[in-house]
Amino acid sequence: MEQTEIYEHYKTEIYRIGWRVQYQAKKIRNREHSFNDKEPFYSNFATETEEKMWVHQLLDTLPPQGKSIIEKIYLQGLTEVEVAKQLNISQQAVNKWKRKMLAQLSLIAK
Repeated sequence: MEQTEIYEHYKTEIYRIGWRVQYQAKKIRNREHSFNDKEPFYSNFATETEEKMWVHQLLDTLPPQGKSIIEKIYLQGLTEVEVAKQLNISQQAVNKWKRKMLAQLSLIAK
């Protein structure tokens, strides 16, 4: 009977940990909005094309690593954790690059 209690205890703990991991991933995904998830507010092809070209021109001003991270997070809709795994770097490094590149883009776009 004691083994059954131990088994149930650890089973409950594992489910709880799994739920927390899923919840954290959902929070991160909701925080990192993807441009691809949004419906455009307009249907003017010329304006949409010009804006996409402008975005790509802005991204071309970034260093290759920063450009890659911004594209993966905002254009491909990946989370920081997924990008970190793809690039074999830590999630904290991805976050640092993301913040640094967004700051750089905001200076350029002014």
